[in-house]
Amino acid sequence: MHEIVAKRELAWKIKLIEVAAPAVAQKARAGQFVIVRVDDKAERIPLTLADWDGRKGTLTLIFQEVGASTEKMGLLKAGDSVADICGPLGNPSEVLKVGNVCVVGGGVGAAPALPIIKAMKQAGNRVVAIIAAKAADMLILEEETSRAADELYISTDDGSKGQKCFACDMVKILVDRGLHFDIVYAIGPTVMMRTVADVTKPLNIKTIVSLNPIMVDGMGMCGACRVNVGGKTRFACVDGPEFDAHQVDFHELQERQAAFLREEKQAVEHWQAQMCGRHQQG
Repeated sequence: MHEIVAKRELAWKIKLIEVAAPAVAQKARAGQFVIVRVDDKAERIPLTLADWDGRKGTLTLIFQEVGASTEKMGLLKAGDSVADICGPLGNPSEVLKVGNVCVVGGGVGAAPALPIIKAMKQAGNRVVAIIAAKAADMLILEEETSRAADELYISTDDGSKGQKCFACDMVKILVDRGLHFDIVYAIGPTVMMRTVADVTKPLNIKTIVSLNPIMVDGMGMCGACRVNVGGKTRFACVDGPEFDAHQVDFHELQERQAAFLREEKQAVEHWQAQMCGRHQQG
């Protein structure tokens, strides 16, 4: 069992929990993830690390309530516990001094983007950060990202804050203004990562994405997280989660992510019916 030592809501249905996991916190690095089970009947949820503290022995996890298990986790309070945390898993980000770095975090992707920003800055790079969301009230970690990066740019779909555009458009706008990027990192919804890659490919800017396919065991045994990269089958959990964006078959990835939408909807409906029944009994 891993105790939740702190919890707060960052935006609607986006929660932050700080959870005790000393063994993981001491080994964690930027770009890695953990797999969490809320209880012994819950599914395994892969979450990329937003932060960690080896001295305190804690992990910071940020998640959006999009399914039954994340909704269940969203109900937990400080002092409650989650059953299991497995990790750190996946390969850490390759942190090198390359010059000018752009890190794009879309939606909840701003959370795993933050450790990469910090690591690339510590390596001696100049880091420009972009955080994007549908609207201003869905932006997360704005202050933390502003402190970590040399420059921060914000884009919202509706123009309620920052530039009215998508994340990929913001990358193009900055390049057109004369900013030079030696590498771009993009983390967030698959469609966002795909469109950023579409912008950077003709500009010949190396681009890395952190993929989020369906995942079960997280250790390369089940094969559920297979992705097509450069015409070869790779497993996101052990070969990634970061890959060359210009080699990823995003079309196949999006199709695989949609494979269980009906079952996911049914699981949410079942969970919500259970919660309504409990409230009525109470």
